[in-house]
Amino acid sequence: MKFLPVATLTALLALTALPVAAQFQKPEDAVKYRKSAFQVMSAHFGRIGAMVNGKAPFDAGAAASNAEVVAFMSKLPYAGFVEGTSGTEKGSPKANVWTERAKFDEAAKKMQDEVAKLAVVAKSGNPEQLKTAFGAAAGACKSCHDDFRNP
Repeated sequence: MKFLPVATLTALLALTALPVAAQFQKPEDAVKYRKSAFQVMSAHFGRIGAMVNGKAPFDAGAAASNAEVVAFMSKLPYAGFVEGTSGTEKGSPKANVWTERAKFDEAAKKMQDEVAKLAVVAKSGNPEQLKTAFGAAAGACKSCHDDFRNP
């Protein structure tokens, strides 16, 4: 009879420990993680950009596939924005990411919303609608870069 309460308590303690185990061991691990996520996003976003800017032939299937990757990846890099990982080198986050965290999180959410819309539009196969949605997503990215990323 005592086994069930002990097993339940053990399971609950294990579940509460998971978030702690998921944290980055070193700040440089967080930096590598977020840079990698952004690099994948950028590669797939760039493929769509090439299509909408006439630098690559329009391929509805490729646009939809790339937009799906961007939408999925857009949720990942923000776990890597931990205190102590800002810098002054090109592309690194400015210190205001942490002093204006609510504004930063709002900008991240706007980008995620815009790339989710891009993924929906890309499935339609309409190049003009894709161009419009791409512009909105690119604008959301740029806005965050302007405010929170070292040039």
